[in-house]
Amino acid sequence: MRKAPRTALALGSAGAAVALVLSGCTPGTTGDSGADGPITQEQIDEALSTPTELTFWTWVPEIEKEVALFEEKYPEIDVKVENVGQGLAHYQKLRSAIEAGEGAPDVAQIEYQYIPSFVLPESLLDLAPYGADDLADDYVEWAWNQVSPDEAVWAIPQDVGPMGNLYREDILTAAGITEPPATYEEYATAAKAVKDATGSYISNLGATQAGQMIGFFWQAGIKPFAYDGQETVKIDVNNAEAKEVATYWTELIQADLISTDVDFNDAWYQGLASGKYAGWLTAAWAPVFLQGTAEGTAGLWRAAPLPQWTEGEQVSGNWGGSSDAVLASSKNPIAAYELAKFINNDAESAMMLATEQFLYPPQVSVLEDPAFVDQASEFYGGQEVNKLFAEISTTVDTDFQWVPFMDYVYSTYEETIGTVVADKGDIAAALDVWQDQLVSYAEDQGFTVE
Repeated sequence: MRKAPRTALALGSAGAAVALVLSGCTPGTTGDSGADGPITQEQIDEALSTPTELTFWTWVPEIEKEVALFEEKYPEIDVKVENVGQGLAHYQKLRSAIEAGEGAPDVAQIEYQYIPSFVLPESLLDLAPYGADDLADDYVEWAWNQVSPDEAVWAIPQDVGPMGNLYREDILTAAGITEPPATYEEYATAAKAVKDATGSYISNLGATQAGQMIGFFWQAGIKPFAYDGQETVKIDVNNAEAKEVATYWTELIQADLISTDVDFNDAWYQGLASGKYAGWLTAAWAPVFLQGTAEGTAGLWRAAPLPQWTEGEQVSGNWGGSSDAVLASSKNPIAAYELAKFINNDAESAMMLATEQFLYPPQVSVLEDPAFVDQASEFYGGQEVNKLFAEISTTVDTDFQWVPFMDYVYSTYEETIGTVVADKGDIAAALDVWQDQLVSYAEDQGFTVE
């Protein structure tokens, strides 16, 4: 079963990393950084034929299968796979090891939004000299931009979460709705029809789910964050467009047409299984997750693109996804890069990630492979859901950035916006409070805020 994307980290860990680099103290690095020029094929061949031990920190279940393919191809390389935890535990241990100067892995799984917080203290190896920039066309553009916002390449994309609409066809039909709402105006009308006719909520907006709301911002073309890779950040979570999105959800919540249950707990799972929610505006990792959560509703669900703010458009946002990065402290950077590349770029390994671990792929080759996109899902009435999300993936805005303290961003969202959502208050007004919190924090950490 695909677990939910992790969205909250400790406040102190990012603050420590920010303070470390802005005070002029960065962790030391070892190994061949590629500073003398591009790595040659001769160097790669030598590294992969030399007995080497690598450590890989990841939470992907059974990824040992993909690692075994790598070890079979390169028998001199022995990879130790470790799951040190997910979300908070993973990043705390990773940052602690980096700051201690010992115990860090060679390769680590990192979600896209947290890459800048590791780039800031120079904890990641720039993979461009190792040939990573040659891989750009192998991935959907927006996913590649998440790991390579400029000339440097900080990781290899592993999975993504382009957003769509999963809905109960039977419940919508009972409310007289024969097609999934194409616009948000239609969605609001449908929400009332569903509630009046069936008592179900057309969807749930998780009270503390920052990833979902930021995904809605992404779809609407809102750029709440930016980072220049040095000391300047942009924070703009309360602009006029963001407030329009917030007001839309506020009105539906206050009319009791959208529920605000905290998600990814037992009560929420039961709501998906019982028909309390007639749909879920979610990400491409969710179809398999839902299939394991609400088995008794098999055949009743369907998938569609997100409703659109402008009729006739087809744009989406992203919620979730991760990458594999090489730590700057790795003593075997060439072999470590080749591991990160192989797992996510080798044709067999990439397909296994998509079909055995059910990570939604950013690799163009997988998104175009009939073996993946032509799979008909009985749970979704025979619909080719992978193909739908492959099409949606081409509509995600390519220019979306993060700041190097997203753990603080997510935590304050839960405390500030989450409380207002749960209390059915004015989300747009709460964005002003959130903006002030984020600006104050950034300035306190020594950033220049645009």
